[in-house]
Amino acid sequence: MSNREKLKTLLMDIFLLPSNEFRFDMTRDEVATWDSLGTVAMAVGVQEVFEYHFTPEEAMSVQSFQDIVRILESKGVPF
Repeated sequence: MSNREKLKTLLMDIFLLPSNEFRFDMTRDEVATWDSLGTVAMAVGVQEVFEYHFTPEEAMSVQSFQDIVRILESKGVPF
């Protein structure tokens, strides 16, 4: 499974999104379940799957799923 698919699966599970509704350009405002607890769950999930620990500032700055991709790419995770 590619890193893109791993992240998609993780985010769909955390935010309870059906596959046909998921888009990497979705923002916090478009995801009803993306609250502060969702942000923490996302950060923990990314750490478990990609072995990258978001700083609190990074986690709070994420405004879209694409932001997560950009952060991981900047740390050397290929997408």
